[in-house]
Amino acid sequence: MATLFISDLHLHPSRPAVTNRFLRFLEESATTTSALYILGDLFEVWIGDDDPDPHQRRIIKALRQFTDTGPECFFARGNRDVIIGRRFCTETGARLLEASTVIELYNTRVLISHGDELCTHDRAYQRFRRRARSPMWQALFLALPLPARNYLAQYLRRRSIADTALKPEDIIDVSQQAVADAFAEHRVTVMIHGHTHRCKIHNQEVFSKPQIRIVLGDWHEEGSTLRWDESGYRLETLTINAGNNTE
Repeated sequence: MATLFISDLHLHPSRPAVTNRFLRFLEESATTTSALYILGDLFEVWIGDDDPDPHQRRIIKALRQFTDTGPECFFARGNRDVIIGRRFCTETGARLLEASTVIELYNTRVLISHGDELCTHDRAYQRFRRRARSPMWQALFLALPLPARNYLAQYLRRRSIADTALKPEDIIDVSQQAVADAFAEHRVTVMIHGHTHRCKIHNQEVFSKPQIRIVLGDWHEEGSTLRWDESGYRLETLTINAGNNTE
């Protein structure tokens, strides 16, 4: 049985082919997977667990069917779905993770996270990240009526896209110092994260100790998943049928 990792699907009604591929991924993996780790940004926008949006409800239902089959599901909040809460977990059977979590996987200590905390060169984003993850900010946001939440979320989404387009590549990528600090702080040799959309396995050596950083890809032109079982780990790509544009 394999352990699977995914992130940055950015599921949204405007991209039904990606949603359909994810739902098929859940069906295909349900009987061959021991655990699925979703490392943030499963959704493009999340305005609260009480949102009755049919697209969101379809995904929640599919996740519940997946966990009812037997695999465990773990969820690390991303920057797009930072306010996912307990109701989502109750309805899907998933378990929320801390922003950075160490797990034991096939006798290996592994640090997993969304990855945005590693982009420390982007100081403006880090200020927003701290604010968006504060309980007070989230409580104020969730106190708004759903239409107001949706309006504000769409505004923040447009602003994020515009701001990111203007930033140099090295600003929006991870800081190597932040990566090194995370390896040292958590005493791990393997790190898995998403957020940057730069799918790659980075091998490095620090003080004669090998370190591996696995960056998950996004689900835009194709899907990306990390599969880890007794034989080792490998990044895999999944074909997305762009012609499949029906929900």
